[in-house]
Amino acid sequence: MSTADAGTTAAGALLRLGLVGSPNSGKTTLFNALTGMRARVGNYPGVTVERREGRCTVEGREIVVIDLPGAYSLDPISPDEEIVSRVLDGELDAAPDALMMVADACSLERSLLVLGQLLAREVPSCLVVTMLDELHARGGRLDLERLEAALGVPVFGVVGHRGIGMAAVREALTQPERWSHPPIPPPLPPLERAAWADSVAAAVIERRPAHHALTEKIDSVVLHPVAGTLLFAAVMVTFFQLIFAWATPAMDAIDAGVGMAAVATRTALPAGLLTDFLADGLIAGVGSVVIFLPQIVLLFTLLALLEDIGYMARAAFLVDRVMGRIGLEGRSFVALLSSYACAVPGIMATRTIPSPRNRLVTILVAPLMTCSARLPVYALLIGAFVPARNVWGPFGLQGLVLLGLYLMGAIAALCVAALLKRTVLRGQSLPFYMELPSYRLPPFRLLVAQVSERAGAFLRRAGTIILAVSIVLWCLLTFPRSEPPASASAPEAARSALENSFAGRAGVAIEPLIAPLGFDWKIGVGLLASLAAREVIVATLAQIYAASDEETSLRAAIRADVDPDTGAPVFTPGTVAALLVFFVFALQCMSTLAIMRRETGTWRWPAFAFGYLLVLAWTASFAAQRLVSALV
Repeated sequence: MSTADAGTTAAGALLRLGLVGSPNSGKTTLFNALTGMRARVGNYPGVTVERREGRCTVEGREIVVIDLPGAYSLDPISPDEEIVSRVLDGELDAAPDALMMVADACSLERSLLVLGQLLAREVPSCLVVTMLDELHARGGRLDLERLEAALGVPVFGVVGHRGIGMAAVREALTQPERWSHPPIPPPLPPLERAAWADSVAAAVIERRPAHHALTEKIDSVVLHPVAGTLLFAAVMVTFFQLIFAWATPAMDAIDAGVGMAAVATRTALPAGLLTDFLADGLIAGVGSVVIFLPQIVLLFTLLALLEDIGYMARAAFLVDRVMGRIGLEGRSFVALLSSYACAVPGIMATRTIPSPRNRLVTILVAPLMTCSARLPVYALLIGAFVPARNVWGPFGLQGLVLLGLYLMGAIAALCVAALLKRTVLRGQSLPFYMELPSYRLPPFRLLVAQVSERAGAFLRRAGTIILAVSIVLWCLLTFPRSEPPASASAPEAARSALENSFAGRAGVAIEPLIAPLGFDWKIGVGLLASLAAREVIVATLAQIYAASDEETSLRAAIRADVDPDTGAPVFTPGTVAALLVFFVFALQCMSTLAIMRRETGTWRWPAFAFGYLLVLAWTASFAAQRLVSALV
């Protein structure tokens, strides 16, 4: 065991520093500046829902920095605020040795209310005032020396994303034991506490920041019931158009590279199981998912821009009117918005919802939001079967179809939530309060860090889960090896081998259940494999079709696939529509079920979610298949 592991360093004892602050105060930015970690930063409440730890060393002293969830009070009314109180009380781990309160300079009074509760704990504390650049830009003035004298603890002014003031903060971390204890008597009741905060603010705020004129002008449009809604629709339409239009060249290049790698492998190595495994199992399986990296990067870049600029907080405000009519609130929208990246953090973000029933409803409908794992499936099918032509001015048909799938999931989530709130999970909603931040452009370095983290997570998923599943699938698609009929042609022999493999037999076994949707046994194999992760169906189909022609791209292969008995295309318009709709609704993600179990404390609700979504997916797919087949 090293000296650091034993809890000491050469310069002194290991220090546990707790970062506390209200949502959107710049706390996570400060955490990143101290530790160098790329923790996610959002411009709306509810992003940080778990304590996050990072380490840094200042003049030889090792410091564990604990980034706690944003909280408006230490009297918890929601699960995330409860986490803050439990960490400070030492119930989840060793209590912090020192506390660093983070306050937005433009809304100091709000932070002073929490600071009063922190100081009453008689733990060495300091205050870091952030966003001083914005305060000055809005004509505000704050006397930090007078504030330090009034509180009796060190006060530092910083601009975290630019590193301004961070040197003084780091220097203070070398000896936090010398930070003064607060001069106020613990604990103050809420009304006395409010009076204390008002008196401190009155003494130190020399000039209040003016309302941001540009922000008010923009908000007059963005928050307008009609204009704001139309703008939101325009933003979303443009959003999905760009995902296809800008990512296609890079995707085609990666697709060509994957195909060349498979051909090169077969050329360089002798025919046999090892070559088949490398070309069909690894390259085709993992490569077929990696080609969608450009769309993933573009998706998260656009989302990060909208979040950090401050638009998503306004979108939550707009949608709160709709959420209120179904019995939910804007906090549920924040959680559902997080589910567009992945349902797992979206479900964890429900910890900001005070009402247990509203939280449970949000958890149960979160899988209906279109997560990034569905994007490779949508992109494959839309790219292969939807013509790349403009249908409405500059707007292409492919982008509109993708938008329609996202809307279908979101509308279904609202409808199911309304049904649950009126039946099994009735309950009153609490008022929703949200601070609307000023519009600000995120630093380029921060934007790159956020997108890189998401892209890295996608590649790690491709290099771990999808790689492992691809290896298992290759084995299931290859064994047991069977001899084809002597008179069989090469395509017939390949088809016979696949049908008689373990995976093929499983697909054939469930074919009667999925045949009404227009799915054959090969699609059935993909559906079974996608239970590990939704995008695995792409890797599965890539392996299946690589067995017949590894030189053809997957999109071309599924377009050309025909039923050997009838000669009819396997992927008809009705089948494609049904498969897309199935992925809109079905809960094919074991990680989501596991996080549901952890957050609800029982398997009953995950089982309920899996069951109702499977029934919904089958029914909607059946209807889509029949409708499209009748129209085409």
